[in-house]
Amino acid sequence: MKLLYKEQPQVISPGVTLRQTINKQNASLDYIELKLIDLRPEASYQETLTDYECCAVILTGQASLISGNTHLTNIGTRQSVFDKIPTDSVYLPRQTTFTLTTERKASILLCYSPTTVTKELTFIPAKDNSIEARGILNNKRLVHNILPDTSPIADRLLVVEVYTEGGNFSSYPPHKHDQDNLPEESLLEETYYHEINPPQGFVFQRVYTDDRSLDETMSVENGNVVVVPKGYHPVGVPDGYTSYYLNIMAGPTRKWQFHNDPDHEWILNR
Repeated sequence: MKLLYKEQPQVISPGVTLRQTINKQNASLDYIELKLIDLRPEASYQETLTDYECCAVILTGQASLISGNTHLTNIGTRQSVFDKIPTDSVYLPRQTTFTLTTERKASILLCYSPTTVTKELTFIPAKDNSIEARGILNNKRLVHNILPDTSPIADRLLVVEVYTEGGNFSSYPPHKHDQDNLPEESLLEETYYHEINPPQGFVFQRVYTDDRSLDETMSVENGNVVVVPKGYHPVGVPDGYTSYYLNIMAGPTRKWQFHNDPDHEWILNR
């Protein structure tokens, strides 16, 4: 089962580069797809959604979005994800046509999940992202919630950004959410889009199940995507580097209810 995806940039139209794509053809996921696109100055990207909802996250730079009577200009707040400030995003409902343009340049992550529910196109400004500091000791991280499970905007998508400093673990203690067994646990697939500062660094991510039928530990580099169809999925960050990742989660029920690995849950009681 393939879990680690390296960048394979391809120019798909003048000034538009597709850096990453995850879909049903190349990944073992039923509820999540993604595209990472770079727009050069004066470039334009258009897409018509079918039975997918989409959250467009302006990772870096600024862009404008047009969809029907909606015109959003100068969305995006940072030049680097390591500015460590929230960014602007746009929720796009199923069967929507949208166009992204930029006067300068921008990197945009398009997060998708299949749905039969039609919601409203919604601008999600940076100021509406809740910010959390999670963890203690060597388990600290900074979280920007773009589409948490408490938000009524989306039908299935959950989107969050996480920063972890060197020497810390994230998504830790190891937890999973692969059982449709609420209220104890929800079934949510997940993807991790990783960036690292400085960019020559790497992090370690393990994905494993209780029975070890899936057990893979990966050295993850800048720009890589890790898919988590099931199992526990901790991330370790070496000293000297800062980790950023953007998580997409989706499943049959839009609720994040996780289950910690009982072998490691004891660290929460220190």
